[in-house]
Amino acid sequence: MRIAVLGATGQTGQYLVKQAIQKGYGVTAVVRNPGKVLVRHERLKVVKGDVFSKDSLKPHLEGHDAVISCLGFPISPLFGVTGYTKSMRAVVCAAQEVGVNRVITMTSWYTDSKPKSLTGTAAVFRLFLLTTIQSVLSNMYEMEHYLKQVNNIDWTVVRPPGLRNEPATAKEFLTHEGYFVPDSSGLPIGRHAVARGDVARFMLSVLDSNSWIKGGVAITTK
Repeated sequence: MRIAVLGATGQTGQYLVKQAIQKGYGVTAVVRNPGKVLVRHERLKVVKGDVFSKDSLKPHLEGHDAVISCLGFPISPLFGVTGYTKSMRAVVCAAQEVGVNRVITMTSWYTDSKPKSLTGTAAVFRLFLLTTIQSVLSNMYEMEHYLKQVNNIDWTVVRPPGLRNEPATAKEFLTHEGYFVPDSSGLPIGRHAVARGDVARFMLSVLDSNSWIKGGVAITTK
């Protein structure tokens, strides 16, 4: 298995690269600044690329089995966030032209700002997200909507709640084909967060099992 990883220098991306290497995958880390990749391994290739440019991405995606994006973009309340849609359009176009048909990316719970049946701490957590990162959630949702219109790419959107910069655990995942995990609604606010290492673990499991094709899955851990 050969995978191209975008956002490999980010907190989640670093965990994913290490885990993929441990699984025996060949990994190409497509990054803006190769010097920021501290991992060295014979199965890791680090290349400089522009995630917003189809032409820049094409040579780095060719010959790979899948693209996994751990890209994240900062809050921009004044100008809005556009990085998720712009980068995904470039990824999809490049992947289509070089024959890569598997793309896995991550967004967040509540990218749909109007999920139904929210009560208790889940409703409070949603309100917290909407008041702090609405510009990010909106562009994530636009990216998800774009992917739904793509026919010849087997895409999956992984939606974690809050993120903790911690390594993977052995905790069981709770999943739901939607914008949040209803079974976790009774958890206290502090528990609505997942270790970044576990998000990476889940994304790789989706690739291994070839599951959640052309769909989004909300996750958390028990």
